[in-house]
Amino acid sequence: MKYFLDSAKMDEIKEAYEYLGIDGVTTNPKHIMNSGKPFKKAIEDIAKWTEDQGFKSWKDFPVSVEIDPWLEDCDKILPMAREISKISPCFVIKIPSVYGGLKAARILENEGIRTNLTLVFSPAQAILPAKAGCLFVSPFIGWKESNGEDCKKYIQDIVDIYRNYGYLRKTEIIAAAIRTPKQIADCAVAGCDIVTCGLDVYKDSIKHPYTVQGLGTFRDAWDNTAKE
Repeated sequence: MKYFLDSAKMDEIKEAYEYLGIDGVTTNPKHIMNSGKPFKKAIEDIAKWTEDQGFKSWKDFPVSVEIDPWLEDCDKILPMAREISKISPCFVIKIPSVYGGLKAARILENEGIRTNLTLVFSPAQAILPAKAGCLFVSPFIGWKESNGEDCKKYIQDIVDIYRNYGYLRKTEIIAAAIRTPKQIADCAVAGCDIVTCGLDVYKDSIKHPYTVQGLGTFRDAWDNTAKE
């Protein structure tokens, strides 16, 4: 399972790549806002970093960049998607799962511009992006679990559907809006291709209270053991 970083902050991207070995980046309008930069400046900075790293295309290091979320009509989505795609060969165009977005994704994929259908909240929503040949589909986890839904089964259902009909690994499943280490583990058990979350969630996944307890025990033993 691949780890993507859900962020548009360059310091977080650099840290996660250097120390966690992340495999890609996902952004959205909220992440761009939180970067404190204008939209174009934020994505150009990420594009420059991917170039400096020697990445030649999305195959090396995909970066999902979301279009203006006010655009729902296919004819309005296409110009912006094409413009963004020209900024970096690593860019994958992130489009919301609405009918006009699906139409646009199919056209863009036929043009060789890779897409990520996002804001997916049901297995039914995940099927047509695969039929359209999207590179990624992004079912959201955190918001659903906050409302009491079983997201492990939800992801498992998408994996099973993709396996049944030959979409598995062709359209990769990105479990998005991950909020906890348990959600990462649940997605891994379900066979998800990718998880994407913030740097703090990845850091939390390394922690465990028994690790802290064990360190305390071993430190106490170390301090009470003769060194020579």
